[in-house]
Amino acid sequence: MPGPLTGIRIVELAGIGPGPFCGMMLADHGAEVIRVERPGAAGDPRSPTTRNARDPLLRGRDYVELDLKSSDDIVKLRELAKTADGLIEGFRPGVLERLGIGPDVLLGDNPKLVIGRMTGWGQDGPYAPAAGHDINYIALSGVLGAIGRAGEKPVPPINLVGDFGGGAMMLAFGMVSGLLAVKNGAPGQVIDCAMTDGSALLMAMMWGFRATGMWSDQRGANLLDTGAPFYDTYETADGGYVAIGSIEPQFYALLREKLSLTDEPLFDGQFDRAQWPAQRERLTAIFRSKTRDEWCALMEGSDVCFAPVLSMAEAAAHPHNAARGTFVEIDGVMQPAPAPRFSTL
Repeated sequence: MPGPLTGIRIVELAGIGPGPFCGMMLADHGAEVIRVERPGAAGDPRSPTTRNARDPLLRGRDYVELDLKSSDDIVKLRELAKTADGLIEGFRPGVLERLGIGPDVLLGDNPKLVIGRMTGWGQDGPYAPAAGHDINYIALSGVLGAIGRAGEKPVPPINLVGDFGGGAMMLAFGMVSGLLAVKNGAPGQVIDCAMTDGSALLMAMMWGFRATGMWSDQRGANLLDTGAPFYDTYETADGGYVAIGSIEPQFYALLREKLSLTDEPLFDGQFDRAQWPAQRERLTAIFRSKTRDEWCALMEGSDVCFAPVLSMAEAAAHPHNAARGTFVEIDGVMQPAPAPRFSTL
């Protein structure tokens, strides 16, 4: 589909997780993304049963099959990269160099090429040569230690923070920034995108809170980490859950009104941390008194800052998401639609 990146060609060396997500984002917004697969790995992309046809991360691609251990195919890749604006890869540091297609070679062939290198630990540093996964990268960056309830162990937020937020989206931003720099007259360059760096950056607001005494290293004791009873999830009578985020005083006042708590002194001190355990106990009992649908009927769409906690299947069918087209079905596969949206495209 046409988009703001129409006219940009990206070569994507096949990998898993953050690299494909970055390629998906670039393709979603109009870039021509050519994914280089090992021979036999992709299957026929026209067949709805192949991995490439059913994985949303791989949508919107053209494919070529090249064996990067073959000298003939390395030559073909170099020729392809000469025609590209960018190349993204997710190998361990040094792999491209050993294959004979390191940045020096590729930039020698195409001085305007923007090369995005996606790794967990980065291209250098003591951990750089080691294997790892999202959970390891966000552990080292201080993110994982901040996620979880008080007195309980850290909870990995699936692989959203390292792989996708701190990795793929940072790489997509880096690629677009590099491409814009080339358009403005700068040479091509290498983007060193490490998931440790990116996930650390996502915590910038918390580091600011910490610097002003508003955030402690004690997990589950802060405003946004389930420490505050007015910013949390609660079980309902039918075993469902609802999410409350009534931080601002006017929203908190409306929450009290909806729950008939306006006259209860216990809730007068919203930010009195000494009262938070008792407030939470009371709110837990209240939310267990009605079903999730009953709470939706009472609060949905209000300034309480409320939402039902939905499963993936429920999210795709929710009226708000349906009205916005947040999810789309392509060849029988339900998946998130491209985001963000542009007004003229």
